[in-house]
This record gives sequence, C-alpha cells and structure tokens, in this order.
Amino acid sequence: MKKPNAIPPLPLDDPDRSGTAITRRRFVSRCAACVACGSASLSSGIRPWAAEPPSRRPKIRLVFCETPNDKPIWPNIGYRFDARRDQITALLASQCPDIEFRTASVMNDPAHAEAVLERDAEVDGYLVCIQGLGWKNDIVKLCATGKPTLLADNLYGGSGLFLREIAKIMSAGHPVDWVSSGNDSDLVASARRFAGLAQGKSGAEIAAAFRSARRHNTPATTDWTCKADPVRSLDMDKAIQELRRTRLLVVGGGRGGDPMRQASQKVTGIEFIPIPFETMAAAYDRADRKAARSFAERWMHKAQSIGGVQPEEIEKAGAMYVAMKELMSQHGARGISIHCLAGFYGGHLKAYPCLGFCQLNDDGLVGGCEADQMSAMTMAAIGVLTGRPGYISDPVIDTSKNAIVYAHCVAPTKPFGPGGAANPFQILTHSEDRQGASIRSLLPAGYMTTTLEINPITRQVLIHRAKTIGNNPSDMACRTKLEAVVQGDLEKLTEHWSMGWHRVTFYGDLEPQVKELCSRLKLQLVSEA
Repeated sequence: MKKPNAIPPLPLDDPDRSGTAITRRRFVSRCAACVACGSASLSSGIRPWAAEPPSRRPKIRLVFCETPNDKPIWPNIGYRFDARRDQITALLASQCPDIEFRTASVMNDPAHAEAVLERDAEVDGYLVCIQGLGWKNDIVKLCATGKPTLLADNLYGGSGLFLREIAKIMSAGHPVDWVSSGNDSDLVASARRFAGLAQGKSGAEIAAAFRSARRHNTPATTDWTCKADPVRSLDMDKAIQELRRTRLLVVGGGRGGDPMRQASQKVTGIEFIPIPFETMAAAYDRADRKAARSFAERWMHKAQSIGGVQPEEIEKAGAMYVAMKELMSQHGARGISIHCLAGFYGGHLKAYPCLGFCQLNDDGLVGGCEADQMSAMTMAAIGVLTGRPGYISDPVIDTSKNAIVYAHCVAPTKPFGPGGAANPFQILTHSEDRQGASIRSLLPAGYMTTTLEINPITRQVLIHRAKTIGNNPSDMACRTKLEAVVQGDLEKLTEHWSMGWHRVTFYGDLEPQVKELCSRLKLQLVSEA
C-alpha cells in the first residue's frame, strides 16, 4: 500500500485558512456542502450579537491537534486531516462572522503547544479541536491559559485523548468548556459565544455560555422502556469459587503489569499467566490449517457481508483462533488477552485475533483486546457470574444524541450468552490500518446495558447503565460502534472519566449482581453517571 504523506503542522495565522481571508465567494465554492448540512439549525436559540468595528472582533486561536496520517491511527491511516481542517475553518468563518479565527496546529509533539502559546498575547481565547489521536498533543497546557477556551473532539478521531484528559482540564478551575458532538452545528453554537468578549464579558462568563449552549443542544431522554431481558446469575458462593479457579493468558505484556496481575489474584482469585509473543507465534505456525479453514468458512457463511477482506486473511484469523485455543488448553485457561496492536504492527503476529476473540466470547469464554488485564478480568468475573460476554470498547461521547458510543473492532454476536440469540455481523478490515480481518457486530437496540471496570488495585468498580439505541455506521475508527443513551448525567460521566479509556459493556441490568459482588469482595462501587 502506498502510504500518504504526513501532514506538516500549519504555520500560525496561515492567511489561506484565516477566518478573515475566506470570502463568501470562496466559502460557497469550496465548502457549500459541509455548511448546508447544518446551517439551517445553527441560528436556533443563539442570540444575535450586535456588530462591532473590525478592530473589536475577538481574536480566537483555532488550534488543530493532529498526528501524522501515514501510520495506523484513530480515525484511520490516510485520514484527510486537511479536508476536515478546511471544513471546520470555513464553517466557523461563515457562521461566526463577528469573531476572527487565527489558525495554528500541533502535530503530536508537546513542543508545538509551547510554540502556539508563545503568541498568547495577541489572542483573546482558544478553540482547541482534537482531530486525531496524537497522545503527545498537550491539550492540558492549551486549556490552561486562563483565557476562555472551548475544547472540541472530532468524534472517532481524538476521543481517547479527550476522555483521558478532560477530568484534569475541568478540575483545574480555568474558564474552559467542551463540545463532543456528531453535529457540527453544536460546535458552532458554542463557538459563537466568544462574541461576548466584545461586550466585556469575563472568561468565566464566556465558559458558562459555552456550557449553556451545549446543554441546550443536548436532547433529553424520557423513554427508558427497555425490552425484557431477565438475567440468570450464578449463586455468589459458587461464582466466587469459580473465579478462584479461573486462569487467563496475557500475551506480549499486559496493561498494569505485575501489580495488576497480583491484585487480580488477591482480590478476585483470577490468575493471569504471561505468555511471550514468541510462544504465540509458534502456536500460530503449527496451527492445523484445515481446522483454521473450517472456522474461516463458518464465519464467512454467517457474515451478513464481507468488505475489503480476502478469504486468505480470514483463514489467517482462523489459524490465530486455533493457536489461541491450543495455548488456553495447555494452561487450563478460560480466556486470553493479547497485546494485539504491538504484536501485529511489530511483526510478532501474522494475523489479528479479532474474529477469534468474537468466537471465544460467543462460546462463553474470554477474548480480551490489547492485553488490558483489568478489562479482561472484568469480562471474566461478570462472565462467570452471569454467563454473559463483555465487550471491551473505546468509548466516544456524542452530546447530539445524549449518547455514549462503545467502539471497538471486537464484539460478541451473542450478547445474551452462548444460548441466547445471535445478531448479524460484518467482516471488515481492522480500522486503524485497513488490514487483516475484524468484526462489526450489529448489536441489538432497545436493551439496558451495564458498563463496568473492576480495578483490583484501588478496589473500586466503576459502573454506568445505558439503553442501546443502534449501531453507528461511520467508517472512522473502530468497526463496531454500539450507541446507547446513558441513564444519568452524561456530563458527569464525561467530566469525571477515570481508569483509562477502556470500559467493558454487558447486556442486561446487572447492578444487583455487581452490588453483591462488591459486598462480598469488599469493593467500592462508584456510579459514573
């Protein structure tokens, strides 16, 4: 595959992208399509601001946080950051004529944020757009100037960095608010509040206006009627005994390292067995190819569709599944978690484990992503207790639907357990690099779910519940994107996010079972929403 060129950082105040340099004629010719989709609703509820002389227009630094696109990234390799950047710049120039936007960019380097802030004196505030998942972009520093700042997530692009840092940003006491919406009109509605600076409003008042606009455009949810879904759970004494007999393999290292493994065994009884990449690779090399082909044919036959994946790639996924099962059998384990991205990108693994993980989860076992030991342990614990598979995800917040989106390239197709109904699925490439084989599970809507993270080190359990409303079809980022409306306060959930990006989602209202588990294991239950 020919790799696209990386996009260099924008120079400060690039005249071609400055809000003042885009005329109406240029805007209409270049960006009419992107404006048409949202312009009709942009003025609704937004108080017009009386025009001031040009010298009085607030000057806002529009900072795009990006990352090179010639490697696997969120949203995906080859993502057109330039096109999205131009779309946002033109939209703001058109819809916020009383504000002067001065553009800059940072490219996954903390020093770039310093360079932007060196010219802090010439602007009145900041609009920080997280375009892609550049973990080294210092959005905390960009939001700590003391000037009114609006932080915006490009959904399925910067969501991990946004959720990892938002609690730190919001607790610092600076005049900052945020937008994380699938509708660009919500970004415009908040950005227009910068105009209040020309009226003498303080940074705190502007931030409050950002928040008011966001809350106004976040729809309320009143219908919490869910489809019937009784959960049969194991007797707690038997469940705890079973947990203490549970082994999970972790391949290629593991998030949390030895402290997490030790805490897991001490608190829940679940034992992690470290496996090097070399052992996994050897098992793949000797995997029965006939059996691998049989699994591949079964998956292809059941798939609703197959997009961009050749049969040989699915056979490789079948060989990986056979190899995982062999290692699990050798060690008496009921699950496995693999540092899959490092393994595949580093050349240690010849296939992604995504389809095999799906099969394990459908069969009542554990297939855990990214060697995330805490999440794999959560999957195993609740799986033993309820017989239901967990779904590790990278969540995304979408206030335009008052929703959270659970996104990943692995999900079960039997969310109610091995004996439950199966939902349709598609076989696609892995999203970040457009290689291998992964799965988009079209999970059922209208059900209550319980999302958890059990941390044995802090002895805390995070919990929130949400009603599923559908599957987002976006081609950006991970393939499966289950949308759900949070029961509680989405703003609280967002601004107090902790324990890393991942969460584990289960179908069913499992709060009673989780409360009993916490009581028995002496864990603190923390309601996120």
